[in-house]
Amino acid sequence: MSHDLATSVAESPILYVKVQSGRQIEEARKKRRLTQRDLARELGMGVRWLREIEGGNPRARLDDHLVCAYRLGLSTGHILIPLLFAGQKMCFPHQLATGDLSDLERMCIELIAQRNLDHLTRALTPAWPSACVPAGAGL
Repeated sequence: MSHDLATSVAESPILYVKVQSGRQIEEARKKRRLTQRDLARELGMGVRWLREIEGGNPRARLDDHLVCAYRLGLSTGHILIPLLFAGQKMCFPHQLATGDLSDLERMCIELIAQRNLDHLTRALTPAWPSACVPAGAGL
């Protein structure tokens, strides 16, 4: 990685994500014994496009990284979790970016689902008056 790219990666979480994602995509492709040409053909893209993604080119689009990750069966946590940190203006601990983040990704989804379920339950649960008069008692 060039010094200029290393500097820009340190300044931008999106550039960091693209570099890390490109590495993971390349590793996964090689592990599955796919050539760049094979994967690019399967995705309906050119080999040059795939080289740019694997190389962490800042001009590569994040949705292209996602398409590659989906095709290779990768968790998208290496893309989405650092962006969550950036959206909250928090520094992403780079130690989290290594390895498979699918467990962390699932935990985030379960937390979001549980939180929404709790809100929905509260919204749909009637607030009964504390001194309820049983039906027919006043007759």
